[in-house]
Amino acid sequence: MSRALLAAWEKTLRRHADRPAVVQAGDGRTATFSQLAAGAAAWRAAHIRGDELRGRAVVLALPNGLAWLEIFLALLQAGAVVVPLDAAEPAEAQRRMAEAVRAAAWWDGARLVPLPGARCYRDPAVCLIKLTSGSTGGPRALVFTAAQLLADTCHIMATMGLTSRDRNYALIPFGHAYGLGNLVVPLLAHGVPLVCGSAPLPHAMAEDFARWQPTVFPGVPPLWRAVVAADAKLSGLRLGISAGAPLPVETARGFAEKFGGRLHGFYGSSETGGIAYDATGDATLAGGVGRALRGVKLKMLRGQRVQVSSAAVHTHGNRRRSGRHGAWVMPDRVARDAQGRLTVLGRRGLTVKIAGRRVNLAEITERLRQLRGVTDVWVGVREGPEPVLGAALATARTPVDVRAELAAGTAAWRIPKHLVTLPAFPTTARGKTDTAALRARVFLSRG
Repeated sequence: MSRALLAAWEKTLRRHADRPAVVQAGDGRTATFSQLAAGAAAWRAAHIRGDELRGRAVVLALPNGLAWLEIFLALLQAGAVVVPLDAAEPAEAQRRMAEAVRAAAWWDGARLVPLPGARCYRDPAVCLIKLTSGSTGGPRALVFTAAQLLADTCHIMATMGLTSRDRNYALIPFGHAYGLGNLVVPLLAHGVPLVCGSAPLPHAMAEDFARWQPTVFPGVPPLWRAVVAADAKLSGLRLGISAGAPLPVETARGFAEKFGGRLHGFYGSSETGGIAYDATGDATLAGGVGRALRGVKLKMLRGQRVQVSSAAVHTHGNRRRSGRHGAWVMPDRVARDAQGRLTVLGRRGLTVKIAGRRVNLAEITERLRQLRGVTDVWVGVREGPEPVLGAALATARTPVDVRAELAAGTAAWRIPKHLVTLPAFPTTARGKTDTAALRARVFLSRG
């Protein structure tokens, strides 16, 4: 199933057998590439019989660490189609998602739990399924081949200048698209070692960097915001990357002022892998995400939409093509300047009717982003016989203060009826804004 990826792994193993592959910063455990291979072989021998999982989906949900990598590698070698999930998902939710994709088994942390009604993938190139909610809120299965995973990592490494001499700091979940492309596949296919972080806290990160000297840190905005606020020193860091959600300009500028370096914006999606990267850090200081990765082609469409095409874009169940590669139209509105630099403007406009008037949520979002001291915005609608407009703002200001400014230049029907202000937005385990938590907070409030 994953012949291309496994061939790359075998090459890595021959080149780097006795080099450290994985460090677990929390307990100091270190494994070489040959020890990682041995661990995968032992797990496979203990839990898999023959070809019983070939072409079958298997759900894997564990925290980052050596065990995750051993099981992932063992499943690929057994010909399984791996479905990685967040370890933070409750066990019952993991099982429901496993059944939704008709998986053959689910690793519950101790054993492979067989599931009924398993689907068999007959295409031998298929090796992984990413589950994403997209805009529907329900799990959506994106099927990928090994060649597509390898292409994504090649685009990332070539554009960012990563090599096997680097050491990646791993706090983002391995199973997320960002973690797969920037951490897992670089380890297996190119021999880029990993330091699995002990905890997503500034002092813990600083201690990990001081002891293990990782050189590259693919992070998310909440982690970078915490680093800047705590003035945590990340000794040995040569490249800081921010993705998964928009990086506030204040965080990018704060990092530059405190540490004398730049954070580099990175933009991608589950469907496409990496899309754009800010190689200099200049675009990130102005709220942008940089230029297209090497090997990625972008085509601007009507309505500030962008089509992404590359060898990394998923093609299983995706009819859109650009030449011989898959293509995907992003749901975001995007601006591109004369130098090819992208700025993500937010999701495409959603128009709803409230009190007889049409309200464009994208326009409301942009108006709220313009307010003094606001670093992030969420806008939503509570459906019902009389839809209600609500918003959450990341700011130190009070709802009363915000409403007063809005009233001076905004029509009353365009001002959210429910308005909540927070110092920072809650995030999921993947570092993305927790929109479910914000929705609950906004529409349970009387702000």
